[in-house]
Amino acid sequence: MNIKKQIPNICTLGNLYCGFLSIGYAANGQFKNAAVLVLIGMMLDSMDGRLARMLHAESPLGKELDSLADIVTFGVAPCFLVYYTIFFNSGLLGFAVSGLFPLFGAYRLARFNIASEKDTASYFTGVPITAAGGILALLTLFNDKVPSIATTVIYVVLCVLMVSTIKIPSLKKIPLPKYGTIVTLFFASLFALVHFESPGKFPYLLYVAAPFYIIYLAYWFIKIKEK
Repeated sequence: MNIKKQIPNICTLGNLYCGFLSIGYAANGQFKNAAVLVLIGMMLDSMDGRLARMLHAESPLGKELDSLADIVTFGVAPCFLVYYTIFFNSGLLGFAVSGLFPLFGAYRLARFNIASEKDTASYFTGVPITAAGGILALLTLFNDKVPSIATTVIYVVLCVLMVSTIKIPSLKKIPLPKYGTIVTLFFASLFALVHFESPGKFPYLLYVAAPFYIIYLAYWFIKIKEK
């Protein structure tokens, strides 16, 4: 086995494991850490594709593995979060509605997998499940400041947008320094906001993940500058 070729798949499996851990944290009432694990999964999801292209390790196996990881981390895990924080008191109806998100997400992933490379390189059809799951994670991370009705409406809208035919610009062709700057600023702002809002209660997991992700972005930035 070529270990170098497996590095992207290791990132993908890390993404999947974040989804599993997020579900476990949500079941134990640690909702902030559960939400942060979804965001860490987003970091890993943004890395595996670029690493595969850099290492010339793209494969059908990696693509399928990525989809399986995405449905858990950005489909099942966020729906658990929303159920335990918003829909828990709505009985059977809340339980049923919370299960819609991974169903719509799975359909969206299946449609993406059969689309041509030419189409997916320039735009996405429908909101990607990664973005939708990340939005739900952020909403539950700040659920004490976001009205429950707003989260419910956004939840339903995201379900519809995932299976819609709306064209969403793809970031695949955006040079990493620009993309990396946007992502870094986003997570830095999130990091500072939560930290100052709730010192001592800040999800400790992001203290571990954020430095590694920033190192990864810095490496790419230097590598591109050298070319």
